[in-house]
Amino acid sequence: MAPTSRLLTLLSLLQARRDWPGSVLASRLGISDRTVRRDVDRLREMGYRISSTLGPDGGYRLDAGEELPPLLFDDDQALAVAIALRTAPSLGAGIGEAAARALGTVRQVMPSRLRHRLDALEVTTVTRPGAAASTEVPLDVLVTLAQAIRDRHTLRFDYGDGDDRPPRRAEPHHLVTSDGRWYLVAWDLDRDDWRTYRVDRIRPRIPHGPTFSPRTVPGGDVDAFVSARFRGGDATWPCRGTVLLHLPARDVRPFAGDGTVTEVDAHRCTLEAGSWSWEALAAAFGRFEAPMEVVGPPELSAAFASLAERLARVAAAGPAS
Repeated sequence: MAPTSRLLTLLSLLQARRDWPGSVLASRLGISDRTVRRDVDRLREMGYRISSTLGPDGGYRLDAGEELPPLLFDDDQALAVAIALRTAPSLGAGIGEAAARALGTVRQVMPSRLRHRLDALEVTTVTRPGAAASTEVPLDVLVTLAQAIRDRHTLRFDYGDGDDRPPRRAEPHHLVTSDGRWYLVAWDLDRDDWRTYRVDRIRPRIPHGPTFSPRTVPGGDVDAFVSARFRGGDATWPCRGTVLLHLPARDVRPFAGDGTVTEVDAHRCTLEAGSWSWEALAAAFGRFEAPMEVVGPPELSAAFASLAERLARVAAAGPAS
């Protein structure tokens, strides 16, 4: 292997996992331990921070540096990055222009086989009927909120149109994105309750407040909690059940609404969902037109039987005269 190609391969290996024993690197590259040490020194001269690890084998670790060095991606990684950049403007995070520039940089250095695959992928972002229009959110606001969540700092912020009201105080827990809008899930200290705030209306005040011990979102599932808020209900339906569907999870997820899809194998998945009545829930499951089995509870099994009897009577009656 030529020295330049060997250096690139070594860099790719170091990026792939945290620690590499020197002997394993030497074996993978087909070189001696001494050549590995020399190649590592060359990468260090190029600005990569590579530390030596102690132990019986001895090895190397690629650390984060002060500046972003050149990165190496395999084909799938490069396409994943490019597709993510192409769809980034739909997130409404104020990164559309930066994402377009980054996509241009990635595409320019792609080999032709990858450029052709990427160029064949045309992505159109469509808003669901009835969904709110996408709203741009300043990136610095998202970063400020994310840091407060990570560091468990109480937020002080103005919300909505400017007025003379005192700032709100909340314990931030999660950032959520849905249909091009960003939301903050937080415990409102003044209202003593959970709230979901639109991030585009938040204006953080610095410095933040004191640290806090995180609470658990009702139900323990942020997705289910926020979905329930969006449909105007509480965090749980009065009737919840689970079925085993003889369909791949990928075919069920787009139509699961606020239900939870769990893959069982390549051809089956479970769907947990809720509704206002057991028969309504059974009817909702029935829309998938596939073999299924009730996982639970017994009330759901009874609802399927009742629904089947009612539909059978309708079919037997025939069309209305």
